Amino acid sequence: MADYKWPNNARAAVSLTFDVDGEAGWLGISDDYAERLTSLSDGRYGIARGLRRILEVLEEFDLKATFYVPGRTAELHPAVVAALVDSGHEVAHHGYLHRPAHLLDYDGQRNEIERGLVALETCIGRRPAGYRAPFWDVTPATFALLKELAFRYDSSFMGDDRPYVETYADLSICELPVHWFLDDWPHFSWSNERGGQFADRYAVIGAWLDELDSARAEGRSVTYTMHPEVTGRADHLPVLRKLIEGIKQRGDLWIATHEMVASHITTLSGGNEQ
Repeated sequence: MADYKWPNNARAAVSLTFDVDGEAGWLGISDDYAERLTSLSDGRYGIARGLRRILEVLEEFDLKATFYVPGRTAELHPAVVAALVDSGHEVAHHGYLHRPAHLLDYDGQRNEIERGLVALETCIGRRPAGYRAPFWDVTPATFALLKELAFRYDSSFMGDDRPYVETYADLSICELPVHWFLDDWPHFSWSNERGGQFADRYAVIGAWLDELDSARAEGRSVTYTMHPEVTGRADHLPVLRKLIEGIKQRGDLWIATHEMVASHITTLSGGNEQ
C-alpha cells in the first residue's frame, strides 16, 4: 500500500488497542491451567479491575479504541464485552481460547475461529471486522480461514510499519501491523514459566512517544497494544495516561479504531487493498 492522506490533514494515524484475554489467556496455553487458580485470577483481574480503569481514561479523553476479545472471554463476561460496543468502541476477534495457531491443525484452527465468531456475534450483535491472532501467530491455515470467513483486516504481522497488504501464496489481506516493542506485555509481564521483567514505565512511555514522532515524520500509522491485566493495574496506568497526553499534545494525529483505519485505506485504494 502507498502512503495515505489521513482525515482532517492529520500527519499520522494512531490506534490504541487492547487484548482482553481474561482467563482465556491462560486456558489456551494448556488444559492444566483450568486448575491453576492463581494464574486464572491474574487474567480475571483484567476484567474485574483493569478494564474499568482503562475505560475511565478513554472516556476522560473522549477516545475510542479497538478491543480484541477471545470468544471464551465474551462467553464468561458477556455484559462487560457488550458494554464496550455500547460505549462506542470496536470489538474485534482474538480467537476463541487464545490458542497459538502453530499447535493446531486446520480443523482445530477452524474450530477456534468459528467458535470465536459465534461467541462474539452472540455477545455484541454483529460480526467483527478484524482479527488478531493469539500470540500474533498466523499459519497458512489461519490465512486461508481469514479469507474464507471474509475478515476485512488483520493485525498480527510485522512486515512493515505502515498499513500494507500481507500476502501468502495467492491470498492477501489488509494488514494493520504490530510489533513486540509497542506491546505492554514484553515490558511489564511476569509468569512462573516464562519469567518476564518490570521495565521503567517512564522509559517505555518515552520510547513509545519517539515511535509516534517517527510516524508523524513519515506520515504513517502506529498501533499500540495493551492488556487490561497489565496496563490496567494502578501502577502501570500512567503508561496509558502519559501516552494519551502525548498524543493529544501533538494535536495533529488521527486517533482511530482499527476498523476506521481499515475502512479509510480501503476507500483510498478504491477497494483494491486485498
